[in-house]
Amino acid sequence: MAFATYPSLSGRVVLVTGGASGIGADMVRAFAANGARVAFPDILVEDGERLAAELADAAHPPLFLACDVTDIPALQAAIVTTRERLGPIAVLVNNAANDERHRIAEVTPDYWDRSQDINLRPHFFAAQAVHPQMVELGHGSIINFSSIAWRAGADQMVAYAAAKAGVLGLTRALAKAFGPDNIRVNAIEPGAVITERQRRLWYPTPESVDAMVQRQALKTVLLGEEIARTALFLAADDSRMITKQAITVDAGIR
Repeated sequence: MAFATYPSLSGRVVLVTGGASGIGADMVRAFAANGARVAFPDILVEDGERLAAELADAAHPPLFLACDVTDIPALQAAIVTTRERLGPIAVLVNNAANDERHRIAEVTPDYWDRSQDINLRPHFFAAQAVHPQMVELGHGSIINFSSIAWRAGADQMVAYAAAKAGVLGLTRALAKAFGPDNIRVNAIEPGAVITERQRRLWYPTPESVDAMVQRQALKTVLLGEEIARTALFLAADDSRMITKQAITVDAGIR
């Protein structure tokens, strides 16, 4: 099966938060394969170094930056480092998240705040920090990661679902604010993407994976590569008139 490549991404600087594993790593691979100059801040140092080594022979080897994106000054510093080492950022992918399950009765104010700190807060501050760089370039694409969890009413992850609903409000507001600068802001809402982490925590057996697949209209396991291909399209000039939108990639789950 052959998939599209995007010449407009060649040489373009892309920042993918949380890019060391899961969907983030698939996006780092996809952007690198399209000739982009990729930086990916992540708290998972071993995974990040391993991915950087894996892609060392790419036309532009990705730059791993050890960073906890909930530490906003550290995130801002990573964005400055990316500018210094790779050039002005043209594409921001706000991917970092944590879909930890929790019981409603057990949620404390501190837990609630931590969930927002990883699942929503960095999206805004990363966008704020890259905005001047995109203005300098005369264009930009910001891709925020939401989730279908908020649409489904995920009662095992209420704090996460609330944050991911907030991502869509943020996306629409930023799209209007940044539009005059020729900066597009869109969101992706993934479904049940079966990453290594998901297999370890939530879908540990073939039967549990298949049960999820059977809830989908398309009876195929949803993998991170499918999400990455959507991110490529939204980052490339092919989607230059698409902004203020959310694209659901969930194989038609019910």
